[in-house]
Amino acid sequence: MNTGLLILRVFVGLALAGHGAQKLFGWWGGPGVRGLHQHLTHMRFRPASLWVAGAVATEVGGGLLLALGLLSPLGSVGVGAAMLMAIVSVHWGKGFFGQGGGVEVPLLYLIPAAVLGITGPGSYSLDSLFGITLPEPVTGIVAAALAVAGVAVGMAGRRPAAEQVSEQLAA
Repeated sequence: MNTGLLILRVFVGLALAGHGAQKLFGWWGGPGVRGLHQHLTHMRFRPASLWVAGAVATEVGGGLLLALGLLSPLGSVGVGAAMLMAIVSVHWGKGFFGQGGGVEVPLLYLIPAAVLGITGPGSYSLDSLFGITLPEPVTGIVAAALAVAGVAVGMAGRRPAAEQVSEQLAA
């Protein structure tokens, strides 16, 4: 059981941390911070710099915490927040499968992160090594509620499309 949790944690966590590193550093064909800022501005998130920081923190930070099994369940919540935001802001309404831009890929990150948040990181984790235990289930519930609230705030605070078009015409 612990070996399975380790494999799942390391794979999902490092894959998402790598995805975030594309955005942070521009590695592996990623946009880098400037490109991410432009993308989030185009998607009408404001202030875009705040959402850049959130995307990087949840993907890189959450992914690394998950992979290491450190401060569980905070890594799971970070990954979940990033993928929930991706689902509602980009993939929703495009069907299920990834080739059509659907929710398939973000769900393939979100579900294992949620499961790991519920089960815990297992014995082969930094939490276990250092004896770190955050209060359960309070930490997970509160952090997940804050993540959902953050996604709701992000979506509600997006600049209306008409306002963005009028600014582009004025420029």
